[in-house]
Amino acid sequence: MELRSRSSRLRAVAALVVVLVASALVASCSRGSAGRGDAANAGGGKRDAVLTVSAAMLEPVELARTVTVNGSIYAWQEVIIAPEVGGYRVAEVNVDVGDRVKRGQSLVELSTALLEADVATKRAIQKQREAELVNAESALERGKSLSTMNVLSQADLDKLNSDALAKRAGVDSARADLEASSLRLKFTHVTAPDDGVVTSRTVTVGQIAQAGTEMLRVLRNNRIEWRGEIPEARITELRAGQPATITTADGKSFKGTIRVVAPTIASSNRTGLVYVDVVADERLRPGMFARGEIELGRAPGFAVPLQSVVSSDGYSYVFVLKSGDTVERRRVETGAVRTDQIEVIEGIEAGEMIVGKGAGFLKDGDVVNVSSESGS
Repeated sequence: MELRSRSSRLRAVAALVVVLVASALVASCSRGSAGRGDAANAGGGKRDAVLTVSAAMLEPVELARTVTVNGSIYAWQEVIIAPEVGGYRVAEVNVDVGDRVKRGQSLVELSTALLEADVATKRAIQKQREAELVNAESALERGKSLSTMNVLSQADLDKLNSDALAKRAGVDSARADLEASSLRLKFTHVTAPDDGVVTSRTVTVGQIAQAGTEMLRVLRNNRIEWRGEIPEARITELRAGQPATITTADGKSFKGTIRVVAPTIASSNRTGLVYVDVVADERLRPGMFARGEIELGRAPGFAVPLQSVVSSDGYSYVFVLKSGDTVERRRVETGAVRTDQIEVIEGIEAGEMIVGKGAGFLKDGDVVNVSSESGS
């Protein structure tokens, strides 16, 4: 039994020796292969390209300097339509929300029965006063004739003259009353003060209208504007006449022009308002949020494709093509985005080759193949 145990131990030791010898041979072969590879690289062997990329030479272009602010669409002027006479029933409403109206067009009709009767009464009173004036003037003329013959005293003549003056004043008063009643009758036809679009309606047929109470609202001349809040540090850069691009929440853009820059700053948020005229469009409605980009001027600068800029660790980088088709990662400072390009403020120079397609897969020092479609 002891012989069998000693034999097992000898076989285990022999197996361990075989494993150690084999491991030593494998390691030796690996070191030899690595040495030969290093020697090949040291002898000038070129590394394989990791990717095929596009590249273009950087050239200065004229870029627009802009400022971007948030704001909303407003009505240029919203006219409140209200009756000038009250206490009369609404007989007809001729328009509804969304209707286009013309200056002078009848919008609401009030009942006219009472006012027509009042006008008729005032007209009759005027005629009566005119008849009384005729009699008074005739009496005055007769009195003057008698006075020349010393038949009528001066006191009686003065009385006749004052009576004529009083009757003339009565006629004037009656005429004024008639004109006032006629004007109130005219005001029963509530008309549009200007061209526009009805934006609100609160009047209904049958209600008793009250003077000065809102019935309708009209967007005057169908004209709208965009109002943006500009920080006080930038407001001095804005001027009337500067172009602006207004972009709504659904991504649609509209052109506009600054009409006026507010002369004051709000102390609550340190911003000022800029008013931009925008051409009326059915897609633009008062109350909509919109972002505005205002062009301050133009100056030469650099712009690269968006795909050329790679973000890492909170910074922006581009890859510059160097000799031997290697790339150098370069930290840059970027500016505004313009469609499919982005402005680069500093970090690159004119004449350098900037990698475009494929930049997101590279690292500093990589060897690349440059696509034949790249710009020279």
